[in-house]
Amino acid sequence: MCGLRGAARGLRGGLFRLAVLLRSWEKRFFPRPFPPGLSCSKTPRRQRREGGQSGAAPQLSGGDLALEAEAAVGPVLDSPLCHAPQLPQASCEHPRVLTNNYNKILQPDPEQGVLVVCGSIYQGLCQLRSMANISAVAVRFPPGGSDSVSVVPSMLNVAANHPNASTVGLVLRRGGGGARLLVAATYTGFGSPFFPRNRSLEDHRFENTPEIAIRALNARGDLAKLFTFDINPSDDNILKIKQGDKARHKLSFVRAFLQHGAAPPARRPYAYLALNSEANAGDKESPAHSLLARICLGEPAEATLNGSGETKKLTESYIQLGLRCGGAADAFTRLVSVFPARSALCVFRFAEIEETIRAARNSCFVSPAAGMVTVLDSVVQGTGPACEKRNIQLQPEQLDCGAAHLQHPLAIVKPVTASPIFTYSRLTAVAVASVNNYTVAFLGTASGGLLKINLDSTMKVISRRSISVAYGEPVHPIMQFDPSDSTYLYLMTSYQMTRVKVAACSQYQTCRECLAAADAYCGWCTMETRCSLQHECANFTGTNFWASVSGGVQQCPSMTILEPEINIDKENPALIIQINGTIPNLNGTNISCDYGNNIHTVARVAGDYVNQFIYCSLLPHEKYPAFPDDQDHVVVEASLRVNNKNIIQANFTIYDCKRIGSIYPQRACTSCLSARWKCHWCPSAYSCVSNHSQCEDALQMEKIDCPRIVPAPLEPMPTGVSRNIMISVANATFPKVIEFLGALGRFGQAFGGNKTAFCVCFFVQLHTSEKSHRFPVNLQLKDKPDRFIDSPEMMTVEVYNCATGSADCSQCLGREDLGHRCLWSEGSSSCRLQPEPPQLPGACPPPEIRKIEPLRGPLEGGTLLTIRGRNLGRRFSDVVGAVRVGAVPCTPLPHRYSVSETVVCQTGEAPEAFSDVVTVNVSREGRSRERYSYVLPVVQSISPPNGPKAGGTRVTIRGSRLDVGSELRVLINSSKQCTDLSGGRIITLEGRGFGLVQNVSMAVRGIGREHTRCQVHTDTAITCPSPAASNVTAGAKPAPVDFYLNGRLYTDERSALDEELNPEEALHVSKFSLGYYADPQFSTAKKEKWIKHHPGEPLTLVIHKEPDSLGLESNEYQVKIGLISCEIQIVSDKVIHCSINESLSSSERQLPVTIQVGKFNYTIAMLHLGGGETAIIVSIVICSILLVLSVVALFVFCTKSRRAERYWQKTLLQMEEMESQIREEIRKGFAELQTDMTDLTKELNRSQGIPFLEYKHFVTRTFFPKCSSLYEECYILPSQQLSSQLGSHVQETHPLLVGEWKIPENCRPNMEEGISLFSTLLNNKHFLIVFVHALEQQKDFAVRDRCNLASLLTIALHGKLEYYTSIMKDLLVDLIDASASKNPKLMLRRTESVVEKMLTNWMSICMYSYLRETVGEPFFLLICAIKQQINKGSIDAITGKARYTLNEEWLLRENIEAKPRNLNVSFQGCGMDSLSVRAMDTDTLSQVKEKILEAFCKNVPYSQWPRVEDVDLEWFATSTDSYILRDLDDTSVVEDGRKKLNTLAHYKIPEGASLAMSLTDKKDTTLRQSALTMCFIWTQVLPTDESVEHKKSHRQSHRKKVLPEIYLTRLLSTKGTLQKFLDDLFKAILSIRDDKPPVAVKYFFDFLEEQAEKRGITDPDTLHIWKTNRFWVNILKNPQFVFDIDKTDHIDACLSVIAQAFIDACSLSDLQLGKDSPTNKLLYAKEIPEYRKIVQRYYKQIHDMPPLSEQEMNAHLAEESRKYRNEFNTNVAMAEIYKYAKRYRSQIVAALDANPTTKRTQLQHKFEQVIALMEDNIYESCSEA
Repeated sequence: MCGLRGAARGLRGGLFRLAVLLRSWEKRFFPRPFPPGLSCSKTPRRQRREGGQSGAAPQLSGGDLALEAEAAVGPVLDSPLCHAPQLPQASCEHPRVLTNNYNKILQPDPEQGVLVVCGSIYQGLCQLRSMANISAVAVRFPPGGSDSVSVVPSMLNVAANHPNASTVGLVLRRGGGGARLLVAATYTGFGSPFFPRNRSLEDHRFENTPEIAIRALNARGDLAKLFTFDINPSDDNILKIKQGDKARHKLSFVRAFLQHGAAPPARRPYAYLALNSEANAGDKESPAHSLLARICLGEPAEATLNGSGETKKLTESYIQLGLRCGGAADAFTRLVSVFPARSALCVFRFAEIEETIRAARNSCFVSPAAGMVTVLDSVVQGTGPACEKRNIQLQPEQLDCGAAHLQHPLAIVKPVTASPIFTYSRLTAVAVASVNNYTVAFLGTASGGLLKINLDSTMKVISRRSISVAYGEPVHPIMQFDPSDSTYLYLMTSYQMTRVKVAACSQYQTCRECLAAADAYCGWCTMETRCSLQHECANFTGTNFWASVSGGVQQCPSMTILEPEINIDKENPALIIQINGTIPNLNGTNISCDYGNNIHTVARVAGDYVNQFIYCSLLPHEKYPAFPDDQDHVVVEASLRVNNKNIIQANFTIYDCKRIGSIYPQRACTSCLSARWKCHWCPSAYSCVSNHSQCEDALQMEKIDCPRIVPAPLEPMPTGVSRNIMISVANATFPKVIEFLGALGRFGQAFGGNKTAFCVCFFVQLHTSEKSHRFPVNLQLKDKPDRFIDSPEMMTVEVYNCATGSADCSQCLGREDLGHRCLWSEGSSSCRLQPEPPQLPGACPPPEIRKIEPLRGPLEGGTLLTIRGRNLGRRFSDVVGAVRVGAVPCTPLPHRYSVSETVVCQTGEAPEAFSDVVTVNVSREGRSRERYSYVLPVVQSISPPNGPKAGGTRVTIRGSRLDVGSELRVLINSSKQCTDLSGGRIITLEGRGFGLVQNVSMAVRGIGREHTRCQVHTDTAITCPSPAASNVTAGAKPAPVDFYLNGRLYTDERSALDEELNPEEALHVSKFSLGYYADPQFSTAKKEKWIKHHPGEPLTLVIHKEPDSLGLESNEYQVKIGLISCEIQIVSDKVIHCSINESLSSSERQLPVTIQVGKFNYTIAMLHLGGGETAIIVSIVICSILLVLSVVALFVFCTKSRRAERYWQKTLLQMEEMESQIREEIRKGFAELQTDMTDLTKELNRSQGIPFLEYKHFVTRTFFPKCSSLYEECYILPSQQLSSQLGSHVQETHPLLVGEWKIPENCRPNMEEGISLFSTLLNNKHFLIVFVHALEQQKDFAVRDRCNLASLLTIALHGKLEYYTSIMKDLLVDLIDASASKNPKLMLRRTESVVEKMLTNWMSICMYSYLRETVGEPFFLLICAIKQQINKGSIDAITGKARYTLNEEWLLRENIEAKPRNLNVSFQGCGMDSLSVRAMDTDTLSQVKEKILEAFCKNVPYSQWPRVEDVDLEWFATSTDSYILRDLDDTSVVEDGRKKLNTLAHYKIPEGASLAMSLTDKKDTTLRQSALTMCFIWTQVLPTDESVEHKKSHRQSHRKKVLPEIYLTRLLSTKGTLQKFLDDLFKAILSIRDDKPPVAVKYFFDFLEEQAEKRGITDPDTLHIWKTNRFWVNILKNPQFVFDIDKTDHIDACLSVIAQAFIDACSLSDLQLGKDSPTNKLLYAKEIPEYRKIVQRYYKQIHDMPPLSEQEMNAHLAEESRKYRNEFNTNVAMAEIYKYAKRYRSQIVAALDANPTTKRTQLQHKFEQVIALMEDNIYESCSEA
């Protein structure tokens, strides 16, 4: 048992335990917090959960915790001073108030099908609800009506009636079937802290509610006995503390549970109560302590765990004992009922508790011992004050349960003590389970966490894990395992119930991980190779199928290959595998060996069950894996495959001795005999073999016996000088004198005896341009060049070049120590080879000191002084004792010395401060120009004065001269030196929801620095620079990292499962950590501090990096030379390559080479910029190479040029042939089109042939192109009677056309007066301009509204075009003023304002006559030409794509051969009887009908044509046979499940066939259309059989494969055919006839030029852009605005290409066209420059003409107004404009008030009058009607 609140669930193995667990849970959230007192149950049919709330009891399903039912149990009107209202005689004078109900008992009784629900209201009343549906009351008590029974308060007052008072309960069952209810409740009556003593002394609970009672619970029996105590006629079934002792015995009950006795042979059933006896205030001798009380339930023979036989009297068997967790000093004395700061888990054995109880009873009645047991005299039912010795022998039953003649009840004085096995802060709940001989405790915490503690048989903690269930919500004390599946645990927090799986075994991927985790629930499922719960593993009951953690990781299955190394030449090899660990018997299973790549071989089992062996054939020789190029072996993984699953693996090696010689040619013999494998050397074959049988003279040799070169040092050789080289060879087996070929390229001879020989290489001459270079020396036999004499330790010879690497005399002569015979020439300032015979070297110039650093240091010395210059000694011994600062010696450091260039010395101690030069005396003295100063640093203050012992404090030291010396170290006493790790690496944090965060910072615990600011990049990524770390030991334990989002600490509410958690740690455990390591160390490749570089040459640096654990990425390095970045190309763990291709130039000849990682910045060397002989040599070599390459390139170029010329000639011929074909096609097409168009032009009636729209229809279509929101009607043009056969057409009705203004007569006077007044206002210029500006300033006044308002104003003012023009000009001036301050070129580009739409409308009105007279005919002919050209080829009836088109998107990219058919057609309509109509045999019947109608009705407006659906076409095949031709009929061909449309070719209609077209009977049409629709829908259903797709692909495979782009040439053909008609149209638009341009164009251009001149706009491009109004583009794209024609989508696409060409012609920007440009721009790219010249000439001609006077323009406008005076209904237009005025009434009034002119003329009042008239109540009713 444990010292925790809610103690006790799992009671197995003789232990009373409390505990908790883990991942993969279901949650159910509730809107209100749970009160105390929740329980779980299992119904007989399905699992449910009942949870109590303050006012509700929900019923949940067992798996997903879905809400099934809910019972409302509060709040109710209640008072603790009143009896329950269910008491008939109850009356109360105290007021009742709404009181929440807190469920105290929820106990299921499955046998009766009821749930006992007891709450805190009505004095602790209980209800019996249905377990199937808790919202229904199963048994109503007390019953009402005729079934009423006598009820007393004690039957109703069951549970505690206060929210904070405890109640526990258990349902007990008799052997005979009767049910009982054990209830223990805290006393809440008078005198208790729960009683409202300030209200009344009246206690309605009285003494009738005992602390512990066993009550009747037979819901099917006599309800008069329900909840009564008199199960037996005695008071001994209750335990009630005397009224006077209640203050000393305040009991708080924690848990009630059932348990069988542990003592054999009889295991009696007991009820246990865990409770706390609270401390008495002010009484130090009465502290709080925990108690365990036990009650016997019956005889064991009659009992089960859930009940007992004959009832045992409660007080006879009642005994209690104390529980103590821990020693006297640190004892946990109270079962957890609140959340204490520290909690502990203790284990008490039931066997010990039972033995203690027996010993206590024996002591009381047989041999009394003082201070061991006493009688509870504070209980009303107590039988005596003390124990009495009796001369009786107690039976085992009496020792366990007492007897009626013995004193009772008893209390054991001395508590049972146990040591805590686990302590933690704020534990709240516990549940325990025994699993696989382990004990697992699950502990809930006050912060919403769940701990899982695994205990072994000695109750020692072996592992612990934690998760977060509900952050910040305490776990409820009651936790319970799922009765139907014990691998799940139910727990609750304040607002949710959670179903948690006890273990997440699948997170462990290997057996070792699984078993090392020490999770009692998890084990390794061998045959499934996964970590799982035991019952989740198939055949887990079988032996060795599932390995638990008890056996340790040594149980993990594995296999050992007994011969792991196999020779590749071995015949019929086999694997013998020994099985280790936990694996079931494999006999009888399907086993094999798996070698990967789907290679399996048969295996068999041998040996017994304990020692299993597997015999397996090796994979076939031809399937051996390939050997790596540099290895003589390959490692193969073999897996044992059982029942088609690999369960264990092991590796073996296949080796090949023969590969050793090719891998190691320079040491073949030595490598052969030192290999891991059993290899032998074969001298005759000079190869390595695996056995003696492969070589006749294979000897038993050791590697020391191999012929080999004996390494010996060779004298360095100067470059370009010939020398003989002698090499000693050991174990020589060749003849005494042989010839050989050395690797140095010279022949030689060998001389020697049996074992030793000497080889001489004659006249060896080697070259190098480096300072020195080592060449390898090896020997090959001359007759067998692939055979080398072994050279185990590679012998080398050094070749040096005196001219390289010696910049001064000291460097040159200093090479003598290296064996280099170099001599300095002072005259040429160069180093050269010493001639023969040797000359004595001369003396070098005195040392030259160029720079010293630092320039000052402390008096104590120890400063590392760096001296840089020239001739600073030939060797280190020259400068020893030769460096001084004044008279103070400076000791050079040997490892920092660089010959002649750098001396680093450590300054000595100076007696006093002084300043002097630095001298270096190397045979001659050199002095520095700078002076070095000895100074005394002064520390003035240190803050803070103290800090924690752990360190990490940032110390600030202030003083003077603190920067002296070469290195600064700060020591505090003799403590650790202050350290600083640079930090600055970019840490990337991934997650989600970062877009909601305003600021992010990161802090690393324990580094003594502030937060670093982070940057949010995306919703899922944040980057943070790592902070620098002070006083941190490099490589120490990773430091936890905290992230702060918007200033608040981020805590993961769903911590990773099984995260390690030390119990003493704080609740917040960060899942992030950073490890700090020492800063990286870098150096140059040769560790030099100076690097020479010649300007103008590319520079490549090789930087060496010391090994570290930082794991740096390539993008984290940054290398700079001075201020120029060095591009990093290669990055590895040890080397960094970077290069600079640009020229390095600087005023300084020295540039620092620095490398930066994060905040770490380190200078690794200095780059010296200079020139020398090497640059000249390199330049000569490069020029020579370039010359050779140029010659080679010239030869290659000439060769390829000839090939290219031939290829070009061939391509040119092909292009000319293609061009000829296109030209011929254009010529033929143009001739045909010209013939067709000539016929069309002849037949056109100039007055009636071109179907111009009337002016009113032209205006409505132009002004309202898409029907505004006000007019959604489609236009229907007026018809003229063709014949009685065609019928009549509906006249077009447009609200703005002349007609009656339809308004109710009773509203007409007010509305006409209002519209008249509004018209007057609109004719006021000031009002109208303010009105327009006020509307345009509104954000919701959209572009569509602006265009609509402009068109309505145009209609309303159509009769006064002069006034309309003046308004338009004023608004244009405002627009120009607004655009001039921004970008004037953007003005008039789009129609986005009212005035721009007004301008378009004005231009349309003025240009209508010009359209009809000048542009109309060429425009109409172009449209007809396009239609004719499209109809000349095949047209797809479904997509509309055609063979001939101008638009690429409408191009039919297939080569469909179509043949023309001339048909003789008769049709009684359109004024003609019969015609010859040209069609294509690929035309569908609908397409044929369209061509026939077009031929007959060419001079009739399209709106008067019959529709294709309204006519039938009949073919007279013979004089007697005729057929009705339709697109779909019974003869239609079905292909791929779809019907093909019928064509002329389908019906096989011949040339010159006779056809008749007639109008369709309407009745027949309806039937036929419906039938056709049904047929078509049916044929669209595709078959599901895949054979259709197969047939389709089969057909397509036989179709000629042609690239679709080849058909783009048809665009050129169509363009060429239509070119003349397009040129005629553009000429008509952009030409001036009789020197009179359109009046509107001239007037508008003059106005724009005047405005530009006023504003100083002189840019001609701006004026050109202004003049390019989009009027003509709108007309070109919409011919239906001008003509009564049918504009198909295909014609619209072609006109879009032409309109684009017109736009490009008017544009000033150069077209940047390429192969990827759209074809609609490419098609006319050649003509655009010519068109631009025409446009510019047109603009210039208009500019040069005399300006147009206002009188001439007004006269023209007046004539236009007069001509079309009564065409439109202006009242309707006014009414629609008024709707805008009404919508923005307040904004318009405000604008009128703000304008001085309109305010002075009081126009706002007139506007208000209009509103008043139009908004009259009568009008409103009329409007609503």
